[in-house]
Amino acid sequence: MSEAKVAGQGSLFIITIVVLVDMIGFGIIIPFLTFMVAHLSGPDAEIGFWVATLMSGYAAAVFLFSSFWGSLSDKYGRRPILMIGLLGNTGTFILFGLSTTLWMAFIARVLSGIFNANIPVARAYISDVSKPHEVAKRQGLLGVAFGVGFTIGPALGGWLSRPAEWNWTSLFQDTIFDSNPYLLPCIASSLLSGIAFLLSIWWLPESLPLESRSKTQNTAPLRELKRKFKDIFALLSRPILSPLMWSGMAFWVGFTIMHVSFILFTMMSPQQGGLGFSESDNGLVFGFIGLSGLLVQGVLIGPLTNRFGSSRLMAFGLVSAAIGLTLTPYVDISFAWFGILFVSFIIALGNGLFTPSNMAMLSNHSGVSEKGMVMGVAESLRSLSTLVGVLIGGIIWDLTNGGQGFFTYHTVFWLCGIFSITGLFIHILGGAWNVDDPALEGVGIDE
Repeated sequence: MSEAKVAGQGSLFIITIVVLVDMIGFGIIIPFLTFMVAHLSGPDAEIGFWVATLMSGYAAAVFLFSSFWGSLSDKYGRRPILMIGLLGNTGTFILFGLSTTLWMAFIARVLSGIFNANIPVARAYISDVSKPHEVAKRQGLLGVAFGVGFTIGPALGGWLSRPAEWNWTSLFQDTIFDSNPYLLPCIASSLLSGIAFLLSIWWLPESLPLESRSKTQNTAPLRELKRKFKDIFALLSRPILSPLMWSGMAFWVGFTIMHVSFILFTMMSPQQGGLGFSESDNGLVFGFIGLSGLLVQGVLIGPLTNRFGSSRLMAFGLVSAAIGLTLTPYVDISFAWFGILFVSFIIALGNGLFTPSNMAMLSNHSGVSEKGMVMGVAESLRSLSTLVGVLIGGIIWDLTNGGQGFFTYHTVFWLCGIFSITGLFIHILGGAWNVDDPALEGVGIDE
């Protein structure tokens, strides 16, 4: 019996728990990032630009290092690479919470991106212990970890923000938490990454057998960066994989434009057209998005994949995301909570259908020894798309917010929908629509 199969008997649960704990820590930062930028910046600063800068710094680091970590995992195994990322996150979260300038916060986010660029390694881990027709469902389990993490994390992050201003205790008053109002949630994030690191030491087995590992010797960062671009261009010219990746990039550009603009919209005063939400309010909203994603990826993705296949679910997800993203700025203060939760569910449904289906198709149409590389390239392109998306979102927000006619705060959300629809056309017309799908065939490797 192979090492991968031994790992597969209990490792699926462990890798899910490890990713879950880490994602709770990561999700804690979401509701207060924009508020932290406003806290560190001057009154006349372009908040959209700086939110985009912090997010793009993180995305650029993930882009530059994801294939590096993926290739290292193909050579040395998944487990040590996952542990390096977890250990690094424990320090970068604290540095971010202690930031006193925007540039310090930027450096912390770049370092966090470097260590968190091993998400494709976790996806490759799942593929290692799965048969082709099981990949979508099991990638959905990884999505469960993301969903729970992004349910608990944002709610916790919003609640832990500004502890010195809590009216039920004076414990944090006249302390470092006065000048660093978001340090407490960052400490919580660091502790959770530390717990995930310990769990991986004690219970996470290796998933990649020695005989399946790559023999490539070029793992120096500059060589890996050069090889990354070579791998990207090679995969972007391969049938099936190419349209899958191009449609994924279009989706993620639109989706991450929303990452910048969503809280900028909800925190904006009702007099300006926003909802006037606080950190804790946004934490609850993103917690609901995570819960919705948990429902889709943890409960619905398996039966829906068996019924429709990954290709069709990708299309459904793109349409759903386009509708939800475009409708977001039309939520009015008179029905703020109902409206924002409604569009949030539609967005979460789109992401929950598209992402695991896209990853499953990429995995099922790549070779065993190249899964880490393919997932690494996919994550790199996702990070590159995030980099482009957040820059577009921040710049367009600053240029159009307060404008009239076509150029208002609505414009950036329209762009989100346009990119999702572009991804739909690429998927349908590019050659990946209704290709042979192991999820429908129900066949795979031998028992």
